[in-house]
Amino acid sequence: MPKFFVTLDKIRPVYDVAYKVIMVICKLLLTIDILVTSFAVLGRYVPFIPDPAWTEQVVLTCMVYMAVLSATLAIRKGAHIRMTALDRYLPDKLIMVLDVLADLAVMALGIIFLYYGWQVCQSPLAKFGKYESMPWLSRFWMYFPIPVAGVGMIIFELEAVYNHIKAFFVPAEKEGKKA
Repeated sequence: MPKFFVTLDKIRPVYDVAYKVIMVICKLLLTIDILVTSFAVLGRYVPFIPDPAWTEQVVLTCMVYMAVLSATLAIRKGAHIRMTALDRYLPDKLIMVLDVLADLAVMALGIIFLYYGWQVCQSPLAKFGKYESMPWLSRFWMYFPIPVAGVGMIIFELEAVYNHIKAFFVPAEKEGKKA
């Protein structure tokens, strides 16, 4: 069975690249947020700098994208909120099974986000609705973060479930010596 895991571990660099790409996108979104917010604040208080109406919607849209993308990063690192108060009192194998169940539940949520989020993106409201301050831009972009979050959750939950299943068959000390 460990040979099977060695073969599947060759996919790990793909996850590493996906993580880095999402991290760069989050950094770019944060930079855009800071610049647009600074421009909006300057436009309100400095007389010769205009304060465009679109700044608030751009900032909010970037924040939503950043929130859902950074949530997928938290899934990869296992940094999302968990209830672990009773973990020290339960057997290790039971904790591992509960971790797999929790990850499968989050993956199911990712599938729901992807499926229903995409349906909302295809709805007439998203296709034909426009931003109030940017009438040339479709509301599709306002709803698109939901299926994006679903895809990210599914991708990184697949890795998390794989790592938990691998932990059943490859003890941590043996894995550490091979690496």
